[in-house]
Amino acid sequence: MKPISELLKTHSSILWHVRPDDTVFAALELLAQYEVGALMVMDGARLVGVVSERDYTRKIALQGRNSKDTRVAEIMTAQVLVVTPHTTVRECMALMSEKKIRHLPVVDGATVMGMISIRDLLDDIIKDHEATIAQLETYIQS
Repeated sequence: MKPISELLKTHSSILWHVRPDDTVFAALELLAQYEVGALMVMDGARLVGVVSERDYTRKIALQGRNSKDTRVAEIMTAQVLVVTPHTTVRECMALMSEKKIRHLPVVDGATVMGMISIRDLLDDIIKDHEATIAQLETYIQS
């Protein structure tokens, strides 16, 4: 399987993120604007967490808290699992499945390269399977 760096080539180079001191409401606005399920939380160029729709539902909505009064740092996942550009698609899928997560930041040393979602991985796997099927059909017809 290919490394995640290949998938990142098809992504926008923009790192969608919020700051720890941003409000949860501001994070929700960005999630909606970018049509994504999670954002990286950055302190300057340093990754300090991830905030997701799941964080919002469990730590704000279900607890009756106010998203306009709560800071991202209060609900973000600070113990972030990350992968490197060399991690394979299969390894990322296994990690996401084992840890029950849907987003993985990709870092190279201290440099944040981007974030991949389970949707990104599934789309890539489907594309690879379709290519294999097309090759087999061509082989059979020859």
